[in-house]
Amino acid sequence: MAGPSSFGRYTHAIVRSVPDSLGARPAGDGAGPAEPVDLAKAHRQYGVYTGILRQKLGLQVIELVADEGLPCSVLVEDAAVIQGDTALVTRPWEPTRRGEISSIKKVLEELKMRVVEVTDDGATLDGSDVLFTGREFFVGISKWTNHRGAEAVADAFRDFAVSTVPVAGSSHLKSFCSMAGPDTVVIGSSEAAKKAMRTMEQLTDHHYDTLTVPDDPAGNCIYVRLGPKGSALLHRSPEEFPNSLQPFQKLSDLTLIPAACSEIAKLGGALSSCSLLINKKLDR
Repeated sequence: MAGPSSFGRYTHAIVRSVPDSLGARPAGDGAGPAEPVDLAKAHRQYGVYTGILRQKLGLQVIELVADEGLPCSVLVEDAAVIQGDTALVTRPWEPTRRGEISSIKKVLEELKMRVVEVTDDGATLDGSDVLFTGREFFVGISKWTNHRGAEAVADAFRDFAVSTVPVAGSSHLKSFCSMAGPDTVVIGSSEAAKKAMRTMEQLTDHHYDTLTVPDDPAGNCIYVRLGPKGSALLHRSPEEFPNSLQPFQKLSDLTLIPAACSEIAKLGGALSSCSLLINKKLDR
């Protein structure tokens, strides 16, 4: 069982290139603001993001080809929940998105992960609704994920407690929260975010410190251990959310790495949505 001692340690990242069809995606279809995606900007932001994964975080990046038929397939986090050597392949709420799962499943099998599939036809599960703290799982019950999907997480990861957290509207749980270390939760300031945090505090036996940021999207970060060099936190850029920079600067023991994802955010995505992080050097 890989717990807090290996939390934040990764060796590989799976990403998928931005399809050109993203630029032609109809605006205002319910996945985000009624604003068209700037395709050139999306490509630039994706290039910076993958560069950070390779050069600053030292990860081996496995890049899947763009899927022009599925513009949202760049949001690879929704395709699997990964902890230790187990990968739970999810069951997206939108049937059209299930086609993107097969290529990711193939990569996971090539990496010799223990691949588990959601077999319950009544279950829906998006990876962006699953927050792993290093000690336990919280699963958002949302438009995208139901209780039967949460049960699939509990079945796949039986060494860990799994608790459910209601999420209102079209958000995922990780739309406004994430981990900034094994004991610190970053949380947005909206009523929905505060309510989710209160629920998590009531359900857990562990005390987590909280770092509150003014902007909900800034609550989604990526924490990575860098070995003897310390740890890093990939967070939304100050150009996007200037008011959320100051809270992050309180994390003096972390290397802060800003990155923008304004175009992916128009799909309802966030920083963590664009990669699946894997640790192939587990503590035994």
